[in-house]
Amino acid sequence: MPNSHPSPPPQSRVSIRFLLVTVLFVTCLIAANIIAVKAIAVWGMVLPAAIIIFPVSYILGDVLTEVYGYRQARRVIWLGFLCNLVAVVAISIAQALPGASFWDAQPAFDRILGSTPRILAASFIAYLVGEFANAFVLAKMKLATQGRWLWTRTIGSTLVGQALDSAIFITLAFAGEWPTGLLITAVVTQWLVKSAYEALATPVTYAVVFFLKRTDGVDVYDRETRFNPLLVTD
Repeated sequence: MPNSHPSPPPQSRVSIRFLLVTVLFVTCLIAANIIAVKAIAVWGMVLPAAIIIFPVSYILGDVLTEVYGYRQARRVIWLGFLCNLVAVVAISIAQALPGASFWDAQPAFDRILGSTPRILAASFIAYLVGEFANAFVLAKMKLATQGRWLWTRTIGSTLVGQALDSAIFITLAFAGEWPTGLLITAVVTQWLVKSAYEALATPVTYAVVFFLKRTDGVDVYDRETRFNPLLVTD
């Protein structure tokens, strides 16, 4: 007698490679926010130490959008925001809790990990605007170029995303404290350095994108996508 019970619907399978890119994206974001407090001197330029890893989050964002599409990239961007928020809350609680009697490093702890609310707000807003702009521009350029000339959209989207990220963060975090000329110089310097970082990494981006498209069998074109950044479940 045939089984009258309906078969369970097939489960959607998530690629381990997609998960790896997502985890690396979130890790780069959190690490960048922690180490950004240190100022480093590179070829005569003063930059936040986050410069060594924050641009990698944009490279991974390009990979996510190019291979898996804007919808998946949107989910990962919000996931990164949530994970960073959890890290900030945990650090704030640890900072507020009374230290043990032998603990003598509270000033150092506060100096390194104690960001002001203004800096945190500027960082969160700049991240969301920059990442969503980067994903939007890349997805639209992919349609316009019919999937050709990958380098034009990885670099082009980064120029837009990093410009917005740098301008918003520097302005919201330091306007009124830094002279206008210094604000503009800081924005332009960070934008150029981050964009150059992405351009130099183009061969690596190509290799990762083609590997994922081949192994996962995915190459999404966002023809029917709604680009509202708030539609996480779309």
